[in-house]
Amino acid sequence: MKRILIAFCRSTFRMENASLLHVRPAAGAALLASVIFAMTSMCVRAQDSDAEASRKASELQHARAKTVLTKGSKVFYTRKWNLDDLPHYKPEQQVSGTIREWGSNYFADSPLASYWETAFQQFQPDVTFDDHLQTSEHAISGLCFGISDIGPMGRQIMWDERTAFQRAFDYQPLGIRVVTGSYDVSGWNPAIGIFVNKSNPISKLTLKQLDGIFGSARSGAWDALTWDEKLGRGPEGNIRTWGQLGLTGEWADKPIHLLGYNLEFHFAEEITTRAMGGVTSKWNENLVEYANKVNPDGSLKTAGNLMMEDVAKDPYAIAYVAGGTLWQTPHTKSVALAAKDGGPYYELTMDNVHDRTYPMYADVFFYMNRNPKKPLDPKLKEYLRFILSREGQEQVVRDGKYLPLTADVVREELKKLE
Repeated sequence: MKRILIAFCRSTFRMENASLLHVRPAAGAALLASVIFAMTSMCVRAQDSDAEASRKASELQHARAKTVLTKGSKVFYTRKWNLDDLPHYKPEQQVSGTIREWGSNYFADSPLASYWETAFQQFQPDVTFDDHLQTSEHAISGLCFGISDIGPMGRQIMWDERTAFQRAFDYQPLGIRVVTGSYDVSGWNPAIGIFVNKSNPISKLTLKQLDGIFGSARSGAWDALTWDEKLGRGPEGNIRTWGQLGLTGEWADKPIHLLGYNLEFHFAEEITTRAMGGVTSKWNENLVEYANKVNPDGSLKTAGNLMMEDVAKDPYAIAYVAGGTLWQTPHTKSVALAAKDGGPYYELTMDNVHDRTYPMYADVFFYMNRNPKKPLDPKLKEYLRFILSREGQEQVVRDGKYLPLTADVVREELKKLE
C-alpha cells in the first residue's frame, strides 16, 4: 500500500501544475495546492515509515550476526565423547575436483567446515572446496540451479523447497545426517525443551500430549509431499486446561497459557513433525507468538529468552524453547518427554540429546542432488564417508557446539550413500 501511495505521489508531482494554476481561479488553485501539500505529507510519512522499518530490520540482523560470530569461535563443550564404535575413514578410491557448498552459515561461522575440509584433504589432496555458506535458504535453491554440490541445512527442509526440487528433477534430494544438533547452543540446532513454571506439578509429557497442547483440530498433515489424512484429528484431541493433563485440585480448571515462536521461525516444524506427525499450520488458537528483539545496547534478545522470562512469571504458562537451558531461571523447569504413550520418559540432558533418547533432539542434514537411478558423484561420496567416520566426527567434538553422531545413525547414513 505504501508503495502505491508513493508512486501516486510521484506521478502527481510530474503533472504540469503550473499550467493548471494559470487556468483555474484562485479558489481552485488553493484547493489544488492543499491537495498537493496533503499528498506530499503522506508520501513523506510513508517513506519515513519504510525507512524506520528497514532500519529496525537491519539492527536486528546486525545484532544476530554479532551474536553468532561471537559464539562461532567458542568451544562450548569440552567433553571427549567415546567414538571408538565409529568406523575409521579409508578411501575407497582417490578422487579429485571441486566440491561446491551453498547453505547454512553455522558451518562457516564456526571452524567446523574448515576442520572437515582440511582433515579430508590429508586423505584426498586433489579435492578443493568452494564454499558459499551464508544461509540455509541457499541450500536447496543452490542444488536446483546447479551451482552447488552440497547444501548444508541448519533447519528442516521446507515443503516449498521439496516441491521446487521435485518439479525440477522429478525426485527428492538426498539428505544425509552429518551431526546431531547441539544441547543448548543457540543457532547450532539446539534441542527443543518444554518448559513450565517451577510451581507447576507437571513433570512429564508425551508427544501425543504436546500435539493436544500446541496443536488444533485438522483434516490432515504433510508427510514430505504427501497430504496424509491419517495425521488429522478432531477437536476432542485438544488439551486446553491443566486438568486434562491429570492435574487436580486448584490446577484442574486452570487454562494452559501457550507460548511459542512466531510461526515464521523454523522451530515450529520441530513440533509439528515430531508431535503432530507432519507439517501443519493448525496450531492452538491461543498461542502467544514471540520473535527476537534488539536490546537498547544493540545486543540481541532472543525469542527464547523472552519466553522463559514470561514462563517464570506465569504459573499456568508452557513454552517450547530451543536451547532453553541457556535462559532457564530459578522459577522455570523443563519436563521429561516420551515418544510413546506410557514412556519411557527422558529428561532434557546432554547425554539424552546425544544418544537421541530425548525425542526433541535436532537432525542436521547435508543435502545433495542424487538421481536415485545413478551412483553418487565419487568425490561427494568420499567426503560424506569421511564426515561419517571417526575422523570426521572428531572434528565435531573439536569444534564443541554440535554433538557427534552415534554409531547406529552413522550406519544408517552410510547405507544411503550406496
